[in-house]
Amino acid sequence: MASVKNLKKDINYVLGDIIEAVYVWELTNSDKETKKSEAIIDEAIAVFDELVEKVNQKDVENKKKHFKAINNELEEKASKLIEKVNKL
Repeated sequence: MASVKNLKKDINYVLGDIIEAVYVWELTNSDKETKKSEAIIDEAIAVFDELVEKVNQKDVENKKKHFKAINNELEEKASKLIEKVNKL
């Protein structure tokens, strides 16, 4: 783990790219219902808030382990969101 700053950037970029992909889908499929796509965006925002809150925790004993767990959680949740985007 290089730094907390880079972890925050990774969270921002990954979830931002997922949201952007949903917006592109909505633009290219303007004739389809957007309830599912809006739910994916809401979920991505909730994941972002949750992960940034975990990054900002101060009472962590082993910071390296804590940040690695956050990084793994980001990968896991991002993969699930990408699967949902692909199913649209």
